[in-house]
Amino acid sequence: MESHDQLPPFPDLSDLPAEAVAEGFTLGQSPEGFRSGFVALVGRPNVGKSTLMNQLVGEKVAITSPVAQTTRNRLRAILTTPTAQLVLVDTPGIHKPHHLLGERLVQTARGAIGEVDQVLLLVDGSQAAGRGDGFIVELLERTKVPVQVALNKCDLVDPAQAAELEASYRELVPGWPQHPVSALNGDGTEALVNALAAELPEGPHLYPPDAVSDQPEQLLLAELIREQVLQHTREEIPHSVAVQIERVVDDKERTAVLATVLVERTSQKGILIGKGGRMLRQIGTGARQQMQKLISGPVYLELFVKVVPNWRRSSSRLAELGYRGDS
Repeated sequence: MESHDQLPPFPDLSDLPAEAVAEGFTLGQSPEGFRSGFVALVGRPNVGKSTLMNQLVGEKVAITSPVAQTTRNRLRAILTTPTAQLVLVDTPGIHKPHHLLGERLVQTARGAIGEVDQVLLLVDGSQAAGRGDGFIVELLERTKVPVQVALNKCDLVDPAQAAELEASYRELVPGWPQHPVSALNGDGTEALVNALAAELPEGPHLYPPDAVSDQPEQLLLAELIREQVLQHTREEIPHSVAVQIERVVDDKERTAVLATVLVERTSQKGILIGKGGRMLRQIGTGARQQMQKLISGPVYLELFVKVVPNWRRSSSRLAELGYRGDS
């Protein structure tokens, strides 16, 4: 195993303090006519679901990368307006799986559809509707959950082609409301939020108004590391990597994180470490910077790389890493 740079031994620190509770707020107390509920973001891989979630919430709660199937867990972000609270459920891209991990990712996405109040189908609006979109539409048509459609990447659409592209999706999903948006710059997102909120049932706040995510801290930290791996290695190690957080401790001066990066082959370990440890240092530096934004304080990060052959095909290993296909 290799550490990413020459740092002192991992400190023996106390447990993390109890999570703070929003002061002066009681769940269940909301204005009359307030609406709340769960909205699943569903779509093909790499159509921008995580980017849109981050844009809507205004903070980074889901990792993004140019690599398809970046999202592996059913992530939840919380968007609260004066009149509604939307719990956005980001799901893995629905695709034809090629191994057990892929099967469980698709199971996770499908499982989310039947457990929400509404589905937001996200498509690449800069391209005409395709077979992959049709497969998801057929899946959604078998559910009783209301569906709205976000035509993402409207900032990339030539105005002369906009009508033709939108028509291809109207033909695919007649009757489902459509909303051109840009997850990248926020165009159209305010109207989208209003449309989604209007279709939610009346109900109280499900989370404190200032909450942006309900994900365990360790999951978020692991995802920030995996994001840096994807960004720095791209196609060299596309989906053969997983991150396991071994320990997180806080001594009130800094948060210390010990993590293991799993790969399937020795050659991949060499790529991740890089010549003289250069690649792992870059990954560690990028992840540490993102962690400091998340935690709002200094972070000490120590990374190790471990080879676990065929971990994506091991049921027990996937369960250990949290990929059960049902959450």
